[in-house]
Amino acid sequence: MNVYDFDKTVFYPDSSVTFFRYCLKKHPGAVLRVSPGILSAALLYAFGAIPTKALKERLFAFLPFLPDGEKTVVSFWDEHLSGVGDWYLERKRPDDLIITASPEFLVGEAGRRLGVEVIGTRMDIRSGRIEGENCHDTEKLRRFRAVFPESKIEEFYSDSLSDAPLAELADRAFLVKKGKLSAWRTKR
Repeated sequence: MNVYDFDKTVFYPDSSVTFFRYCLKKHPGAVLRVSPGILSAALLYAFGAIPTKALKERLFAFLPFLPDGEKTVVSFWDEHLSGVGDWYLERKRPDDLIITASPEFLVGEAGRRLGVEVIGTRMDIRSGRIEGENCHDTEKLRRFRAVFPESKIEEFYSDSLSDAPLAELADRAFLVKKGKLSAWRTKR
């Protein structure tokens, strides 16, 4: 099994930010309705006053105001699946796993189109609330082990050193920067 981070790894640039911008363009009333809360959360986050989970919930607080969240996700990927890197498409396998901090409701649709499984942050598309923890850092490792307790990672790909817990599990790991791969030097 090969395991991939999604944002800035398989998909460039970042699916959550790109989806937010897409919704601002397609459904400005929904996004602008919650923009004061987003701005205040961004400031609080910048000063370390709130965790990433709280920031992400504020960023996605517009979801309840979309006319149809699921349909919006489908139309988003109709326009943006081209952001998936050719380097990934050339080596994609049916047993690949994408594990991401982005919401499962968002990246899950891309995974279905690519024919691969996705583990991401569990966020309710109707409320914008995160169920459990943000799927980042050691939470990615915990979630991987919960679903695949005995599985071995052959190759792991990510743009972020915060994914070191998964890189340490892999036989081989690679850092990805704009589609360019370099060997990840793990502690093993």
